[in-house]
Amino acid sequence: MKKTLAVLTLSTQIIFAQNITQKLDEATKNLMNSSGAISSNLSLYVSDENGNFIYEYQGNKGLSTASTQKIFTAGAALEILGKNYTYKTTSSYSGNISGGNLNGNLFISSTGDPTLGSWRYEAYKPENFKQKLIDAIKKSGIKKISGDLVIDDSYFDHQTIPGGWPWNDLGNYYGAGVWGINWRENQFDININGNEFKSFSYPLEGVNWLNDLKVGGSSDQSLIFTAPHSDVALINGTLPAKTVTVSGAVPNPPLQLGAEVKQWLKDSGIDFSGKVVTNSKLEIEGKKALQAPKNNIILTYESPTLDKIIYWFLRKSINFYGETLIKTLGKEKKGDPSFKSGVAYLKEFWKSKGINPNMINFADGSGLSPQNYVAAKAEVQALLYARKQPWFESYYDGFPTHDNGMKMKSGTMSDTKSYAGYHTSKDGKKYVFSIIINNYEGSGSTELQKILNVLK
Repeated sequence: MKKTLAVLTLSTQIIFAQNITQKLDEATKNLMNSSGAISSNLSLYVSDENGNFIYEYQGNKGLSTASTQKIFTAGAALEILGKNYTYKTTSSYSGNISGGNLNGNLFISSTGDPTLGSWRYEAYKPENFKQKLIDAIKKSGIKKISGDLVIDDSYFDHQTIPGGWPWNDLGNYYGAGVWGINWRENQFDININGNEFKSFSYPLEGVNWLNDLKVGGSSDQSLIFTAPHSDVALINGTLPAKTVTVSGAVPNPPLQLGAEVKQWLKDSGIDFSGKVVTNSKLEIEGKKALQAPKNNIILTYESPTLDKIIYWFLRKSINFYGETLIKTLGKEKKGDPSFKSGVAYLKEFWKSKGINPNMINFADGSGLSPQNYVAAKAEVQALLYARKQPWFESYYDGFPTHDNGMKMKSGTMSDTKSYAGYHTSKDGKKYVFSIIINNYEGSGSTELQKILNVLK
């Protein structure tokens, strides 16, 4: 009797798997035979929670991923750095303090904290850093600074933007670069009515605007063009005849922080008549960078823990966080904070976990580069690996729940749509999946979800 029951159970499981496979195959073929898919490429891979194969359609084929690339960066960062890892920002001084006068420079340096001045975290907002810095300066007895305010942005290398990012992304908030010192997530907002600037989220330092906006349409079709260290920003495209908030990337975050700290000193009654100096600017001018003293530290300011950073990285798909993590991995594991080093390490990491290196051609840590090519099977393998790790809860928590009820990371870019994640069906079956489509003429989001809805 027991043997008969086991055979019946196994038969039921096989039939169920066949039904799911058949339904996935039918939905996939319907999409690929549609008029919008004439020149499309699709990569799909589905397994159960234990890694048992269920269905694939060109699962080994590398395609441009967009933001599902983030699942690789997040997993590697949690394992290598640890969920309790924090970034540190310090303030110190050179010279000496005599009679309330600092006869030297005041320094602010960082290990590249991407959350410094972020609005996302309670107790870590700009006003929190301001208060702690001013309190530390006063506690040290400084009432006057005779030297300069030095923003030491030398922790990472000089390249702030990954190679391969499209030029029309760089000036927009999702194309923000990574600096040795970051501030307010290197993002600003402009309230614009039609083509007229109304207000900025905060005074933007050292930027001159060229405004080629036209009034038209019903949605934001504007683009901001600027580059690291540039003092010129161009905005063009169209905006509707109403007030719209447009978000851009700060071209020089260390300089922006320095300008704000200078104002804080003035508002707090601390006499400062020196210059705001960034180490990158000194080097551009052919001068030697100023090294922040290792002693005379008056403030050490720690970021939120990495698990909280990963949550927002995945939940809101913050490209800037991904590229900071890439530089951090390169610095920590190879002693080289370049994008090239970090990306190479990311590939080595996942290769060591059993993923075929031919299926993971990474170009950055966020997926914004169209030069990323990853296979759906590789994404599923990464998700399965993560599921067995002690840091999985911190990882899984960041995945958004979409309208179809599935817990998955999405990716959207010109001619690219992707989803990767986890789902428990109504009957309790657990799936791990990835689906990527390139060059689809139509609503890729709608069509891919039709396929994934088979798993519900």
